[in-house]
Amino acid sequence: MHHAPLSESFSLTPIGHVASDYADKFGVPRQPGLAPDANAELILHPPYDDPLAVRGLDAFSHVWISFVFHQSPERWSPLVRPPRLGGNRKVGVFASRSTHRPNRLGLSLVELRRIDTHKGVRLILSGCDLVNGTPVVDIKPYLPWAEAHPQAQAGFAPAPPEQLTVQFSATALDQLAKRADRDSLRALIEQVIGQDPRPAYRHRQPSERVYGVRLRDVDVKFCPRQNGEATTLEVVAIDTLG
Repeated sequence: MHHAPLSESFSLTPIGHVASDYADKFGVPRQPGLAPDANAELILHPPYDDPLAVRGLDAFSHVWISFVFHQSPERWSPLVRPPRLGGNRKVGVFASRSTHRPNRLGLSLVELRRIDTHKGVRLILSGCDLVNGTPVVDIKPYLPWAEAHPQAQAGFAPAPPEQLTVQFSATALDQLAKRADRDSLRALIEQVIGQDPRPAYRHRQPSERVYGVRLRDVDVKFCPRQNGEATTLEVVAIDTLG
């Protein structure tokens, strides 16, 4: 039985936003959990910042966050080029996790470390893959018995992406040594850079071009180095943003 399609549109009101180590889209891991040293907080907005709204949530270790890809253009295409396929093969947008979606909605599974209800409500998160300022439209607890299917097929992304070796120049190590967060920042840089955030098509064009990723309050400059067939990524500078 065919029903007439619903013609009305739906408006979504953000319930909060994310404050994270990722200043912009470039360098953000393509899936949550790949950079556990990424700090993030989900800050609820009034009137949703009532502690009653999160009562009982601290009994769950992980939460689903529904959000809007606010930095992506509103246009969309039925075909996209997933980075996991080298950026040169197309699949349907609904067979991908692309940010270029009809409603720009994203879904992320993140670890909930604690909840702070002293002034409003803040969820302290780990392994978050969301850009600073991302609008959040919903939060739900993760139920492993209902939502984890280890035998499920994962199409063209059957395993996590391989990590490249990340090296630090003497200059970058000196800059790191001056920071109070040197250990967690170094770990975050290795986790983010090691996933090779360069555009997929660049992998096929050997060059030593310098790229920059903004993390926390620094601009991390890195460039690829070829060792025969292998590529390593060298962090050449860690400059504090002015």
